[in-house]
Formats: sequence, C-alpha cells, structure tokens
Amino acid sequence: MPTPRFGVNYTPSQNWFHHWLDYDPGAVRADLESIAALGLDHIRVFPLWPYFQPNRTLIRSRAVDHLLDMVDTAGELGLDVNVDGLQGHLSSFDFLPAWTRTWHRRNLFTDPDVVDGQAAYLRTLAGALADRPNFLGMTVGNEINQFSADPHPDPDRATPRQVDAWLTRMLAACEEGAPGLPHLHAEYDATWYQDDMPFTPDHAARHGAMTAVHSWVFNGTAQLHGRVSVPTEHHAAYLVELSKAWARDPRRPVWLQEVGAPAPLVPPEHAAAFTDATLRNALDCPDLWGVTWWCSHDVSRSLADFPELEYGLGLLTDAREPKDTAHVLAAHARRYAEGGPVAPPAPRTTALVVDAGDGPSMPTRSVCAPGGAFYEAYFRLVADGVRPTAVLAPLADDSVHLAARGITEVVTVEQVH
Repeated sequence: MPTPRFGVNYTPSQNWFHHWLDYDPGAVRADLESIAALGLDHIRVFPLWPYFQPNRTLIRSRAVDHLLDMVDTAGELGLDVNVDGLQGHLSSFDFLPAWTRTWHRRNLFTDPDVVDGQAAYLRTLAGALADRPNFLGMTVGNEINQFSADPHPDPDRATPRQVDAWLTRMLAACEEGAPGLPHLHAEYDATWYQDDMPFTPDHAARHGAMTAVHSWVFNGTAQLHGRVSVPTEHHAAYLVELSKAWARDPRRPVWLQEVGAPAPLVPPEHAAAFTDATLRNALDCPDLWGVTWWCSHDVSRSLADFPELEYGLGLLTDAREPKDTAHVLAAHARRYAEGGPVAPPAPRTTALVVDAGDGPSMPTRSVCAPGGAFYEAYFRLVADGVRPTAVLAPLADDSVHLAARGITEVVTVEQVH
C-alpha cells in the first residue's frame, strides 16, 4: 500500500460554498496557498449541485470553468483534487435543484428522469476534468444517503436494491467521463449504524475504487464516553477496520474522507490533542489510502444559521491563520514526506465477529453503533491492548478469507463480554 495521503476538505474562507455564485480566483488562490503551506497533498472540493445544474438539461459551462480554474490553481500549488458531484448536503444545509423538489417532487434515487440528469451531470464534470493531471477522481456526492431515510424530514425512500442500481449508474457515469480514475461514493455513518438505512455496508465496501468513511464523534461516541476515552480517540480507526468486514478485496483501500474535532464535545483547547490521537490511531490501520480533515477554513461569523460547531471546525481561521490542529496535521504529513521511510502498520491479526443479521441489508447493524454490543466489545479489546479488525459472521470460519487478511485469531462478542 502506498504512503497515506494527507489532505483537507476545502471550505472557502469567503462566503463558504456560496462563493460559486461570485467566484473570486484571487480568494481561491489565497485559500489554497494557505492549505499548501501546511504541506498537505490534496483537497476535496464541493461544487454545489443546484448552482451547477439549475435545470435538468442545463449544466452551466461558466460554473464548470470555475471548477477547472480551482483545480488548475491547486495543481500549480502541488495539490491533487477529488471532486464531489451531488451536493447534496453540507454542514446541515440541503442543496437540491428545484427540478427535484416541491411542484417537481421526484425521487432522487429511482425517478428515471432525475437519474438521467444526475448521470449527465457527473459525466460532464468528470469529462471536463479528465485531462487534468492532478484530478484524483470523482466522489458521487457528499453523504447523499442522508436523503434516503429518517431522520431526514423529507426523505426520498429507496430499497437497498434500488440504491445498488443507483450507485452502479452514478459510478458508471463518472467512469464514462474520466476512464480509469479511482471514482467512489461516500456516506455518513448511518450506513454502518442504522438498521433501516438503505445505503448498506455492503454498498460502501464493494462499490467504487475504495471505501470512504466519515468519522464524527458527535454521533453518540463522545456523549457516551467523553472527550478523552478509547472509543472517542479510536472512533476513526474503528470505522476504517469495521468497513473491512464487508470488502471482497482483502486489501481494499479505505479513505478516512472526513474527520474533525467538533466543539463543544471536543473543546477548542483540546482539539489538537484529539487530532493527534485520532491521526495516530487511524494511521495504525493497514490499507489506509489517506486522511482528509474537515475542514480547511472556519465558516465566517457573518453567515447566519449554521449549527454552532460548524463555525470553528477549520484548520485555519477565515483569515487564513493556522490553528494548533493545523500544525498537528502538518506534522504528521511531514513525518511521511520528509522523515524517511515509515514502516507500514502491521497486520491486525485478531478479528471480532460482526453479526448484524442475515442478508445484504444487515437489518441489525445497530450492534455496531455507539452503545451496541459489537461496538462496546471492540473498544474493550482496544482498551486491553489488542489491535482488532472485524470479520462478518459467515466468514468467521473461512480459512482462505482469514488468511488473505492476515487474521490468525477470531473472537466473538460473547467471548469478549
């Protein structure tokens, strides 16, 4: 596995993602220079879907040109770029085009016209970016699974089979636009934790070039266990290893695509320590593609109605001044870039059995959620000094599968408890 990548989700310091409406190349360059100065190697960027495709058959060429300018500027500064397509949902706000809502209400995942429009949009973005040497590939959308089930106030219901078909179509559109690049999709952690979520662990770990996990300890982890605890400091590593239970490829890369230090559960004065612990533990996971911190710059206090925690998640202030968390991430990046060879993590030889119900929908996957039996057993092992991974119950006796993953010991939740 190559050396892990270190990057950041780019949140513009001026006007947040609304900057696409008044795109300022100078401000973008200044933002990206402040990111590159940290020694990071990539960014993940977010064109807002309704700004880029306001009508199902209109993809704004000027908006695409602005995206190309951003990617080219990043390339000049030594930054590779992953582009998220269907935004979708960002920082508590939904961004969906009018041709899918209210009087034109159509299901995002199953309506043929909507799906055709989405595929055209993703194919267009990927095709425009395909010849850029610093283009890493597309992510289908940001946590778009949140539209498919509760607790969303107006969900677009779909079955796991329909989601499977939708993901297949969206990833094919990305491939048609930019063949041969590592395109993927990404969901928030309800995929792993919520019993009735139609985006399943099977989808996450088997569609696309790699598995993406998004780790946020405000999901109950920090509330249950506190700021300084094994579960809180190992939550990102837990999701990385949990995802491997469903992967067919024993060396499938996992991208820690979002992770951050959310106040007040992680107070600002403790954010650097949390960041360091999270990174050290995640980097102890084999087959980690990289870490992309959330986020680059703080949301300006001049913008209204964000949840309080969103204003302070940046590595840098909205004046582009680095915080302690930025220095921590930069130090880890330097260790790999300048400190000579870093030994890859040893295989995780102990696997805890995941029994989340029969069938690909995993109807009792809440055992993996904060407070669940698997979750608590996993962290009991970690507290005892074990470096566990996860294996599905049907594969727990499969010697070929276990050997391919380097697993030499299998334990059950009941044995741990």
